Amino acid sequence: MKDISSIETLNVPEGVTVALKARTITVEGPRGKLTKNVGHIQMDIQLVKRANTQQVVFTVWHGARKHVACLRTIKSLVENMFTGVTKGFLYKMRLVYAHFPINAIPGDGGKTIQIRNFLGEKYVRDCVMLSGVEISLSDVKDELILQGNDIENVSQSAASITDKCRVKDKDIRKFLDGIYISERTTVLKDE
Repeated sequence: MKDISSIETLNVPEGVTVALKARTITVEGPRGKLTKNVGHIQMDIQLVKRANTQQVVFTVWHGARKHVACLRTIKSLVENMFTGVTKGFLYKMRLVYAHFPINAIPGDGGKTIQIRNFLGEKYVRDCVMLSGVEISLSDVKDELILQGNDIENVSQSAASITDKCRVKDKDIRKFLDGIYISERTTVLKDE
């Protein structure tokens, strides 16, 4: 059954400015600026000022079940943009190996990483980070740190690194070697 309208609201945090134009959302904060185009989903997105707060109001008119589900998805996407421009996203990855130590060498100012000696292979795996993502070595042994403002770019860069070190033609229950995400957090911690 279709409802007449489904509405979700989201409060804009302090220090963040939101601009809307034709279902393109631009969020600007202390850590930078993010832009997302959600024009492929039919919904009304409005910026409403109430008292001393701002709210982003998402509305779907005459939406079926799947269309209304998109409402919460877009709300979460904008919420992640708010977190990105205020706190940033930080992923920690661990290098796991049984015999041959994996060498990970960040290069190009944290924009690329070279993975060497995976399973003793001579092949060098190069992985380029997506825009806005920076990779570095941690103080902890065999740990990488990825950080950036856009959660989609940070998580996709981490997934690309994991995929480059996928074990092929072996029993993956025994060969657990690879580079895996160990922690997802924000750059700036809550007090």
